[in-house]
Amino acid sequence: MKSLTLLRYLAIAIIVLLLDQLSKWSALSNLQMGVPVAVLPFMNWLLLFNPGAAFSFLAEGSGWQRWFFTILGLGASIYIIWLLYKSQSDKLFCIALSLILGGALGNVLDRVMYGAVVDFIDLYYANWHWPAFNIADSAICIGAALIIWGELRKSFGKSAQSH
Repeated sequence: MKSLTLLRYLAIAIIVLLLDQLSKWSALSNLQMGVPVAVLPFMNWLLLFNPGAAFSFLAEGSGWQRWFFTILGLGASIYIIWLLYKSQSDKLFCIALSLILGGALGNVLDRVMYGAVVDFIDLYYANWHWPAFNIADSAICIGAALIIWGELRKSFGKSAQSH
């Protein structure tokens, strides 16, 4: 039973990975590098490569960051799989970890295949643009937010019960 539950969480990660890679394939096939395509009044499709981490952190490195972030992503993925195995009774936590795992593997795959992460979602207001991102980044952020929300619920639930 425990391995079946683990497989369900891994399936979520695989779905995220597939959606991420399909969306990046579509962006690579249909967009020109650095040329925005208006989608909504606050969003463009904008194909960019990010050799760094979030918000282009370390993007100006000499290339070492490609392998550093690849190894870091693989190590984090292994740790997340272990956490999924150990924490299967906490559904929200495991769903969050599954989203993070799928996103991490999507960005790792980009680094291996292209040397950088493929970004294509450009949100903006007036002349201010959020750094471009992708489905993997979104899944990682949603997963992190779910972990924080779950922990806050646990903390407030315990303090309310103790009074």
